[in-house]
Amino acid sequence: MPTTDQLKQLASSLEGKLLFDELHKTLYSTDASAYKLRPVAAALPKSDADIVKLLAFAKEHKISLTPRTAGTSLAGQTVGSGIIVDVSKYFTEIVSFDKINKTVTVQPGVIRDELNLFLKPQGLFFGPNTSTSNRCMIGGMVGNNSSGTTSIRYGVTRDKIVEVKAILSDGSKVNFTSLTSAEFIEKTKGNTLENQIYRTLYDELSIETAQLEIKNQFPKPEIHRRNTGYAVDILLNSDLFGGSQPQINVGQLLCGSEGTLAFTTEVTLKLDDLPPTNNIMVVTHFTSIQESLEAVMVAMKHHLYTCEMIDDTILDCTKNNKEQRKNRFFIQGEPKAIIVFEVASHESMADAEIQANALIADLELHNFGYASPKLYGGDIDKVNELRKAGLGLLGSIVGDNKAADSIEDTAVELSDLPNYIAEFSAMMKRHGQDAIYYAHAGAGELHLRPVLNLKTKEGVYQFRNIATEVAHLVKKYRGSLSGEHGDGMVRGEFLPFMIGDANYQLLKRIKLAFDPNSVLNIGKIVNASKMDENLRFEPGRIEPDIKTIQDFSDSMGVLRAAEKCNGSGDCRKLPSAGGTLCPSYRATKNEKDTTRARANALREYLTNSEKDNKFDHQELYEVFDLCVSCKACASECPSNVDVAALKAEFLYQYQEANGYSFRNKIFANNAKINKLGSVFPSMTNFFANLSLIKKGMGIAAERTVPALAPKTFKNWLVKNKPSQSIFPNGKLYLFCDEFTNFYDVQVGIDAFELLTNLGYQVTVIDHEESGRAYISKGFLQEAKAIANKNVTIFKGIISQETPLVGLEPSGILTFRDEYIRLADDKIAAEKLAKNCLTIEEFFKREITTNKIVADQFTDEVREIKIHGHCHQKSQSSVEASFTMLNIPSNAKVTIYNSGCCGMAGSFGYEKEHYKISMQMGEDTLFPKIRNTAETTTIAAAGTSCRHQIYDGTKRVAQHPVSILRSYLKV
Repeated sequence: MPTTDQLKQLASSLEGKLLFDELHKTLYSTDASAYKLRPVAAALPKSDADIVKLLAFAKEHKISLTPRTAGTSLAGQTVGSGIIVDVSKYFTEIVSFDKINKTVTVQPGVIRDELNLFLKPQGLFFGPNTSTSNRCMIGGMVGNNSSGTTSIRYGVTRDKIVEVKAILSDGSKVNFTSLTSAEFIEKTKGNTLENQIYRTLYDELSIETAQLEIKNQFPKPEIHRRNTGYAVDILLNSDLFGGSQPQINVGQLLCGSEGTLAFTTEVTLKLDDLPPTNNIMVVTHFTSIQESLEAVMVAMKHHLYTCEMIDDTILDCTKNNKEQRKNRFFIQGEPKAIIVFEVASHESMADAEIQANALIADLELHNFGYASPKLYGGDIDKVNELRKAGLGLLGSIVGDNKAADSIEDTAVELSDLPNYIAEFSAMMKRHGQDAIYYAHAGAGELHLRPVLNLKTKEGVYQFRNIATEVAHLVKKYRGSLSGEHGDGMVRGEFLPFMIGDANYQLLKRIKLAFDPNSVLNIGKIVNASKMDENLRFEPGRIEPDIKTIQDFSDSMGVLRAAEKCNGSGDCRKLPSAGGTLCPSYRATKNEKDTTRARANALREYLTNSEKDNKFDHQELYEVFDLCVSCKACASECPSNVDVAALKAEFLYQYQEANGYSFRNKIFANNAKINKLGSVFPSMTNFFANLSLIKKGMGIAAERTVPALAPKTFKNWLVKNKPSQSIFPNGKLYLFCDEFTNFYDVQVGIDAFELLTNLGYQVTVIDHEESGRAYISKGFLQEAKAIANKNVTIFKGIISQETPLVGLEPSGILTFRDEYIRLADDKIAAEKLAKNCLTIEEFFKREITTNKIVADQFTDEVREIKIHGHCHQKSQSSVEASFTMLNIPSNAKVTIYNSGCCGMAGSFGYEKEHYKISMQMGEDTLFPKIRNTAETTTIAAAGTSCRHQIYDGTKRVAQHPVSILRSYLKV
């Protein structure tokens, strides 16, 4: 193994980066699979020259290079004990586009959905569509020969390969493209490594007995989704080896080779015309898995674009997922499985209706399904999002029993699927398993997962036993053990059995021809380790007992809360994918700044630290540093990994060991300090913005410290009692948060006057601050005391009829989230939480019951655009703001798809975070606001959001309640 000095020398020679600190070796030791291998380093190359240097270094030190893009591999392809070469940061260029020939050339770090956004205006798209399409990259799709939901109509990645530019293991550059037989033979002449590769392929595949062995032992050619070993069976289609095709492309062999043959630097892909936009989704509900699969045989006679199954285990997981709960609106009853059938027409929607009705009629004729609702437009997108969330949703299963990815990729001929699954289900029952079934029914491939505890020796035994029996069952049907996820570390061991030893030895010789120095992703496909070695969890380990101040019992403890992250990488999606997750990754594009990295690092240190305080590690401080606690992960991550809660606990535990900084004490105690400062607010404001004070506090010079109002909201309330005594719409309690009380007093006044004039009795009682500042800075003892006091104060008076309504989302939503983890009286806290509403939620409720109507407001024409607060988006709904501001008859309201503003309380004020904070704003929000007409009113409920919008764009945003107050006729 190379020494630290040798790694430093290599780092200094690269244009890109070489990361070999303990944190990055931890982060790159896992992917989305069950495996863990600690690398020597992780490289982020910037150029081909960097890759050549890395190959030479690997050869010199006898270590392996493992190519990696988004790290979403399920078979362990992107973990290794050498150097992980992550091309996701710099190899991200769309090199060229040829509209006439319908091709595009890209570097391996281009995200699939980003590519299709580029292609859409040209009427073209790249067809293969994985569930990870908003973050998976072309290099990974080529490495795995990805297929996804569209393969029944548009084929798999291998079908799209036109040319692959790569660097061979000796550092030489090659282009693999379509050749005639004569051109192929010409390539065999010479002494280069490229010549040797072509010569080996020609010599090996020209042997008739070898050809017969491949044809007899490889998966049936009718199974389009097959990714077993190297695709030598595809090369036999060439007339050079007795087939009928006039050309042969070794690039197709690289597709599915998992980076074990060459290092891909550019790929030219064949494109398709955009699919028809007249589409209808038929979602048929079934009472059994078997019935659903038999229905597929009927349905596939129709011209389907997708045919995807989701079983009840995944559907049950959607009930508890904040984001996917909204996407299951179409479910009727409690189906054992649903299948999503999509029909489409280039002609008209009427033609699509005819197709959909014919499909439903055919299913009903055969007595398949008990319901088949038809979905249109945006509802289709919601169902697709629910389907794509399948893998992540499985991670949300509480406890150590998880859906294990050992047999999840088997594919058989479509006509064999019902019988295969019947035998599979019977086999699983013998193992005491009720397996999970989902995905590509129309392609003969279901993602099948047993539920196992891989922390136990018994679980690992079952892991191997089930995998072995499934291999024999797949072999019986001459299926493919890997349909699209690859062999990797989980299936490589079974290759000799699946394709026969003669074919396996052939694959080993091909690997040797490409990689005589053994430097390219060693241990994947051939010469693989045992499938139950190098697992993420050590079987039979003793679970560490970790005490926390927050209650993580909903996840069976803080460690299991971190372990819910299965590595699927939803946190790596870019702004174009929508949502908020993950703001810091979007700003830096560094793996370290993903939700996944934080969960993985915390899991690793809580499991393996020798310290009494397992949180006391500088590496954890580093990985959590740029987390803005936006809560997007709590809703947008299908596994519901709430990193904001994990960060708060970490900060508390870490600071208990290392002390609390002066600046953190100031920010955490902001409300107390403001209470003192509000005695002489003008003087406080003057001193707070002095450069010397800001410098001493570590506040960015570019920031203006928010000004205290001349009088507090509570003082205003004392002198401004409502004149009326009758309130026809009832009573509510207004939560006077610390931001409204000291800074945004006018917002409080507007809310009070608006609600009072609409007939509500608004009551503000003496209560504690929300505790948000304490939580964000990890002062959890103080936050816990506040939570206990507020729960005690409000638990006897808050009800559905008399709710607690808040103006600042981060303040009132603390009652719905953190208080449940912090309060001693959890039952009271949970009951209270149900009746704590944002002001927007309250208005939506009252508008729905017609207590508030349009006639109470002016009909002024005004354009309004809403930016949602992160906590509002995660734990509430920006749609409530939309409903509230739409009540005036001529208000024209739209919602920005704007991500995180980047301020995040005190985060954006801290000098070391200022640039990142502004970058977060630039990702989506700032450009949208700059493109908004000056006459348009901008709404933002969060005080931090309004300050950030002003600092980033010089536009003044208003709280929705102030905007609605300005519409009021009274």
